[in-house]
Amino acid sequence: MRRLGTVTRTAQGLAIVRCTDGDPTPDIGTMAVDESLSGVGRVVDVFGPVDRPYLAVSPDDRIRLPDLLGTKLYAR
Repeated sequence: MRRLGTVTRTAQGLAIVRCTDGDPTPDIGTMAVDESLSGVGRVVDVFGPVDRPYLAVSPDDRIRLPDLLGTKLYAR
């Protein structure tokens, strides 16, 4: 399991995650989980600067987007 980054905002039904420095960028379709290893959603887009990109994560149906703000996410 590796760290994806922290949810910094929400936009158009997606959680926007700022990647951490030095970590490899995950592939589209990568499963995102929280610290308790509960599934949060899947990476649907990677955008922004190459050295520290942003990820767009499409949340699972049971996830409320406002609850994700400030949450650290990990790749499973």
